[in-house]
Amino acid sequence: MTDKDGLQQDTSLQDTSSEDTGGQPLVDHLIELRTRLLHAILSVLIIFLPLFYVANDIYAYISEPLRQFLPEGATMIATDVASPFLTPFKLSLVLSIFIAMPYILHQIWGFIAPGLYSNEKKVAMPLLVSSILLFYAGIAFAFYVVFPLVFGFFTAAAPEGVTVMTDINRYLDFVLKLFFAFGIAFEIPIATVLLIWTGATSAAAMASKRAYVIVGCFVVGMLLTPPDIISQVLLALPMWLLFETGILFARVFKLDQSNALADTGSDDSADVNG
Repeated sequence: MTDKDGLQQDTSLQDTSSEDTGGQPLVDHLIELRTRLLHAILSVLIIFLPLFYVANDIYAYISEPLRQFLPEGATMIATDVASPFLTPFKLSLVLSIFIAMPYILHQIWGFIAPGLYSNEKKVAMPLLVSSILLFYAGIAFAFYVVFPLVFGFFTAAAPEGVTVMTDINRYLDFVLKLFFAFGIAFEIPIATVLLIWTGATSAAAMASKRAYVIVGCFVVGMLLTPPDIISQVLLALPMWLLFETGILFARVFKLDQSNALADTGSDDSADVNG
């Protein structure tokens, strides 16, 4: 009799553990994670192969904001022996990751979505799509707005008798650094909405610290951009405006959420009265 009771208890514990894991054991989760990682890596590889074939043309397009300001007769140079090969290779690889980012995030979403509640899914999906668009917008802003101003300033500030001839690898590192800086900076509205939505802070509390945020934006701009006032201001101002946008969206979301709760409460009270 005792053995039967113990067997029943073990069976109930196994049922409970299977329910806690969503009916899927840990090994299956690890297999699914491995599969999704392989799919993400394969997507990057598929995009990389055709991009590497035209890597030199892509680099010519990426370097155009600097080359248009070079003095007549000046060109970009390669100081390392392997730079003519490795620099386009690195550019193609990073660009492949950028292009495949929506699919990579889709794989991540497919792995974590089953563990989310329905209301969390409704919020997470728009935030995921918005984060991708904002990251691309930050890169486009850096390339089409910031680069012409920064490179024009740098080349004009060169001392007399000094010919500007930039190494192709150093230029790529500089460009990628600014791409990441502006791409991440444009994620501020998403971070603001998440902080307010999770209850870590409130829109009023963040608005009251606006002065500190503005100072912080200029500090971050100073750390992430080259030592010139133009690029620092061009990064700090969008960061501040995006912070204000995040507060505005968070207030609208909180208002809609409160209205939804009020409607749900009214429906419940009507059902009780009925």
